Amino acid sequence: MMRSALAVGVACALAMACVLSGTALGLAKQNPTDAATAAPGAQGQEPVVLVGAGDIANCEITKGSGAEVTARLIDKIPGTVFTLGDHAYPNGSAKQIQECYEPSWGRHKARTRPSPGNHDYLSDKGKPYFDYFGDSAGPDRRGYYSYTLGAWHIVSLNSVADADRRSPQLEWLRKDLTENRTACTLAYWHSPVFSSGPHGNEPETTSRMLEVWRVLYEFGADVVLNGHDHTYERFAPQDPKGKPDPKKGIREFVVGTGGGGLYNFKQVKPNSEARNGRSYGVLKLTLAATEYTWEFIPGAGEQFHDSGTSPCVQ
Repeated sequence: MMRSALAVGVACALAMACVLSGTALGLAKQNPTDAATAAPGAQGQEPVVLVGAGDIANCEITKGSGAEVTARLIDKIPGTVFTLGDHAYPNGSAKQIQECYEPSWGRHKARTRPSPGNHDYLSDKGKPYFDYFGDSAGPDRRGYYSYTLGAWHIVSLNSVADADRRSPQLEWLRKDLTENRTACTLAYWHSPVFSSGPHGNEPETTSRMLEVWRVLYEFGADVVLNGHDHTYERFAPQDPKGKPDPKKGIREFVVGTGGGGLYNFKQVKPNSEARNGRSYGVLKLTLAATEYTWEFIPGAGEQFHDSGTSPCVQ
């Protein structure tokens, strides 16, 4: 009888600990921090959804009507929302944010984890952007932070800030990835390293975050999301030199299709697998413990789709 009672007591204590641990993990998912605050999920953890785009509300296009097209898509998709910079055009002012971004994507602000773009910095060095998103834009108004989402480690970076080898951002990234080793890692920021759009042919743009790409590759990151070019493009996994690497390479998605206008492609880059410059839309990522599924969802009436599944880097 004594042994049975003791066993029951131990089981109850363990069950309570599990409940408390699960509660803490749920809170960690909702709050971006200097580094992830919870351990990654177990193999059996339920998949989570990350959805979004960049280059969103253009006040010069019928007060951001394109952003309303994509906001309606997100209305129907649960999960965490990412943004890839340039939230309000042309200057990212407080007025443009309130008049063009807020009525559309603003209704998802509570679940949005943003990253800044170059247009966000045109007004008072980004002050309206940081004022609007507050703590969700990361600590100290530096524009980069990380968080845990399901079994994944997610990193939001600032491609407007310095990102060379001696920059505070790169030093922080190395420390963050060292302290948060997970089976699957995703990073996002505004300006792409690889793109077949017009900005992909600008040396300054393509090289600006190259050192970041090298660090992510070194640590076995799986996915990178970018905007800046107002197109959708998916690349095969590749190394920092742009060479195919199906085993350790990073898969990049350019998703500048949030509503701020669309671009034509200039020169198709190596490893580009899918492209579209005619449809606004959002990228939905379903993140499981050891793999991810992607789906580009276009605005109403548009025909372009892209989808697939890939395992994380082993």
